[in-house]
Amino acid sequence: MCVCLRCWRLPWEWNTLRAFPRIKGANAASATVSAPAAAGRVPSALPQEAVRARRTEPMLDLEVVPERSLGNEQWEFTLGMPLAQAVAILQKHCRIIKNVQVLYSEQSPLSHDLILNLTQDGIKLLFDAFNQRLKVIEVYDLTKVKLKYCRVHFNCQAIAPTIEQIDQSFGATHPGVYNSAEQLFHHNFRGLSFSFQLDSWTEAPKYEPNFAHGLASLQIPHGATVKRMFIYSGNSLQDTKAPVMPLSCFLGNVYAENVDVLRDGTGPSGLRLRLLAAGCGPGLLADAKMRVFERSVYFGDSCQDVLSMLGSPHKVFYKSEDKMKIHSPSPHKQVPSKCNDYFFNYFTLGVDILFDANTHKVKKFVLHTNYPGHYNFNIYHRCEFKIPLAIKKENAIGQTEICTTYSKWDNIQELLGHPVEKPVVLHRSSSPNNTNPFGSTFCFGLQRMIFEVMQNNHIASVTLYGPPRPGTHLRTAELP
Repeated sequence: MCVCLRCWRLPWEWNTLRAFPRIKGANAASATVSAPAAAGRVPSALPQEAVRARRTEPMLDLEVVPERSLGNEQWEFTLGMPLAQAVAILQKHCRIIKNVQVLYSEQSPLSHDLILNLTQDGIKLLFDAFNQRLKVIEVYDLTKVKLKYCRVHFNCQAIAPTIEQIDQSFGATHPGVYNSAEQLFHHNFRGLSFSFQLDSWTEAPKYEPNFAHGLASLQIPHGATVKRMFIYSGNSLQDTKAPVMPLSCFLGNVYAENVDVLRDGTGPSGLRLRLLAAGCGPGLLADAKMRVFERSVYFGDSCQDVLSMLGSPHKVFYKSEDKMKIHSPSPHKQVPSKCNDYFFNYFTLGVDILFDANTHKVKKFVLHTNYPGHYNFNIYHRCEFKIPLAIKKENAIGQTEICTTYSKWDNIQELLGHPVEKPVVLHRSSSPNNTNPFGSTFCFGLQRMIFEVMQNNHIASVTLYGPPRPGTHLRTAELP
């Protein structure tokens, strides 16, 4: 079966207003990648020694830690690591790690893993499509990288990764498993798997399990070399899941496990956040434990209230203009404001909070889903939100339905009915002369909320507006 994936290379550039690097494709060509290419099958007609000799740049020399990581003294790709941290590593070492591609399904981003493909080094990082944490590390071309285990090389110019070398380096394990469809032997350890390919079709039948005469026939042929290596969590590569984020990946940040939108009789009233942090005592990181706690913030909360609940933001962004004000019926919408409203950007929570410039109180929340193919992809971590929506059908008065990060706009419209007004088309670009390679999005107003919808029908962000209250001086021009 053929799977269409969107592909672009990572241009290493900083977004000056945000803490995380932006993945853009403005200067990159799009391509359609078939399933065999996405699976990492790299044809090689030359011996490994010849391929290694043709490489002019120094190869990465990496330590393999089963069920945990792949890296060296300077950096490490760790299972459970969030996508933004892996991209930050690639950007920091862009002079060494080059030619990085992003692979994802453009129409169904939740149906396939999100992949960072290090083409120069023969490595793929597979991230779970839902939680966007590192699930599998695949080395699909061992001729492009040096590998060692317990500081002893088992794959380099002088040492070929044969089955004998793997047994010597990693020890004994269960007999190999033969996959007749791929013509590959899989040599499995806990959290680590090696794939060996047979030299010819004629050898395949005698290694079939049904043809076997005891365990001896399940042994991999002598001299066979590794074609692919996988690092994952658990005993089975097929059943593996992205582990929880390691404590070493928190780096002093607080992450949101989930965000519940609170509402009253008229619409949203605030957020309840279930937060995760690496809390450590007077000892070392080894003594650290995961801290789980809840915080709530509401419309009308002061700047100090939010700081006491959520801590300092990663960035503070001052609005220079409001491009949506033209859609307001207010007669004063063209009058420029003397003060600028400002955002608290909480990137690891996937949340922005807008404060009124005059009262310094919360007037708007923005929740980001971080789907690939959106202009702001990789700036925010995915916000796992739940929004109760009031049903306005004849037989469903007073009932609510839950909208989540993974809901599609068509399903929401079926429950609530189509919006009264047509959507506003939103064009994003970093400057007037630049084009957005991902296309426009559509903004629908509903129950004091604005849903930004991508062309694949997924929700890119949700903006929540608070009710105008006496004393808060909220401008009605800001409301849809």
